[in-house]
Amino acid sequence: MNTSTHPEDLLQTGTRTSLLRRFRKTWPFHLMLLPAVILALLFHYLPMFGVVIAFQEFKPYLGITGSEWVGFKHFKALFERTDSLQVIWNTLLIASLKIGFMILVPVAFALLLNEIRKMVFKRIVQTLVYLPHFLSWVILSAILVDLLSPEGGLVNRVLQDWFGLPPVFFLGDGEWFRFTVVTSEVWKEFGFSTIIYLASLSGINPDLYEAAEVDGASRWKQTVHITLPGLVPIMTVCATLSLSSILSAGFDQIYNLYNPLVYDKGDIIDTYVYRVGILNQKLSFATAMGLFKSIVSCILILSVYRLALKMANYRIF
Repeated sequence: MNTSTHPEDLLQTGTRTSLLRRFRKTWPFHLMLLPAVILALLFHYLPMFGVVIAFQEFKPYLGITGSEWVGFKHFKALFERTDSLQVIWNTLLIASLKIGFMILVPVAFALLLNEIRKMVFKRIVQTLVYLPHFLSWVILSAILVDLLSPEGGLVNRVLQDWFGLPPVFFLGDGEWFRFTVVTSEVWKEFGFSTIIYLASLSGINPDLYEAAEVDGASRWKQTVHITLPGLVPIMTVCATLSLSSILSAGFDQIYNLYNPLVYDKGDIIDTYVYRVGILNQKLSFATAMGLFKSIVSCILILSVYRLALKMANYRIF
């Protein structure tokens, strides 16, 4: 009888032994992750079974198993209804404006803040612009409604008393509503986003500035030829990764600020799904809309990570 051991068997035995040895060292970490894994399974993966109602004429009293299957009926309606097409357009427009300004404004502010030499003043400014990020839209929306009111709001009082302009209905006019949404989002988040660009600025080689100064380059030329090129990689990464959220224009903000007067200009996919699905009880159509958004977002996420890897050598793993 041949009792020799095959090399592949030895390799597999060694691999199993190595895995067991590693697991004995790391099992406490796996145990710590277990609650999070269970919660993710219960609240993220198990409910995904409910997407089948997008292909049904769902009736709550009949349940998923008893409701009639209608195939892609609701998906066809998604692209035939004028209100749903308008919602998709609103989402793309508002999200695109937010992405664009949330790159330009933090970069400009980081460049200005980087020029401040008094550290005490610099830290005070940083703290002040970071604070809005930590406030919820429930609080900020109440503040904005009061400030932007056409009847006695501070902003309209300034426009009337100082400039002689008529009052503007910022939250009741569609075009002004979009402007208000984008502006308030930038005001709330640009300070926190500035952290990324300040960190990138600190990573630029100071020898480059010293060499440019010796050559007689002004501060403006140093910014154009050294600072901005140094920020291009992180700007590319942020812009690329932001594309994955092009169909998410901010449910919390829109929901707390909008009203029926601006549905045609300010309604986005998330608020539309909530209103149609929860309030109007058109659960199948709302689920189809949400599933459409999820599929497109998943494709965008995979694409932009691939693009970020190719353009800026960015990867998570």
